[in-house]
Amino acid sequence: MVDVLALVEARLRTALGEPDARAAVTFLGTDRIEVLRFTDLDTSGTGPTGIVRYATLGMSAQPMADPTAVVADPVAGPRAELVLSVRAGAADTDKVLRPLAVLAASPQVEGLVVAPGASLDVGDPLWPGAPFTSVLVAEPGGLVEDLELDAPLDPVRFLPLLPMTPNEAAWKRVHGAGALQERWLTSGTDLRDPARTSVSLD
Repeated sequence: MVDVLALVEARLRTALGEPDARAAVTFLGTDRIEVLRFTDLDTSGTGPTGIVRYATLGMSAQPMADPTAVVADPVAGPRAELVLSVRAGAADTDKVLRPLAVLAASPQVEGLVVAPGASLDVGDPLWPGAPFTSVLVAEPGGLVEDLELDAPLDPVRFLPLLPMTPNEAAWKRVHGAGALQERWLTSGTDLRDPARTSVSLD
């Protein structure tokens, strides 16, 4: 059987460069989940600026199972990893490692199938002082291309996560993911700002 995680890490390195940190979290009854940090800093100014990206590694080791299925298929089914991008230096975003690992373990723990348009809530701030406790799962294919695997395995999709304030999450539940993303777009919202406020939802 192909080593899916080795191929996933190689794809992440190709797209994002070399990780400058990694952490592993193991939850009872689940496989180990790692979170890799990739830092793209511009130090030409008065201080480091740029983007920090956090990517999970381990979620795609097994396919996500339909929670209504009587028996989970050990081979076929969607596979994914999660990617979060935030601006560097504005908050202690490295504390997001454990919440990300919790989200990546949710298909194994809760039988979830994580797909674009879904909301994932960790119940606590994503990092100290963060105005977000949940994320919107966005469409893959932009930052990191899908990783094709040999049949019958489904490709691994790298799903971007967009932090949501509680007000945005509540509004999304009523109006849908597309409507919220349209609000962000028309308002010019910087979704990578770790300290941003809620978009206007009037």
